[in-house]
Amino acid sequence: MSHRKTKQGLFSPKNPQKYRGDPTLIVYRSSWEQRFMTYLDENTNVLEWKSEEFYIPYYDPTTRRYRRYFPDFFVTVKESDGTTKNMVIEIKPKTQTEPPKPAKRVTKKLLKEAITWGVNNAKWEAAREYCSKRGWKFILMTEYDLGLK
Repeated sequence: MSHRKTKQGLFSPKNPQKYRGDPTLIVYRSSWEQRFMTYLDENTNVLEWKSEEFYIPYYDPTTRRYRRYFPDFFVTVKESDGTTKNMVIEIKPKTQTEPPKPAKRVTKKLLKEAITWGVNNAKWEAAREYCSKRGWKFILMTEYDLGLK
């Protein structure tokens, strides 16, 4: 059974003053996150950002316990009208943003996909509610949103 290696490392921002947290400890867990960090760092409309620096409580239906969800990014942007907007952004493969397709037989792969979907969906519903209460926007981005497909 082969596992794809995920590109991970430390991100070094060109504009560390925009980062809310320790700019020497910004960890990316995929090349997609690294790409998005570069965008956040270099985009002049991004006033500040942080990565996995806060959590949202959620109920995990697979373990029946409350857990902590650390979203990929929190971003404050300047809109074209001069106002600011806060956003919580999660980056995931498109395949993980949709429920698994029904299958004729239950396989380990299908069970794993169903569990992943259940946990992710619970996180995202909690994030939508959390953001809504604060006037923020929750955005789920895939490789298509990043222009990679």
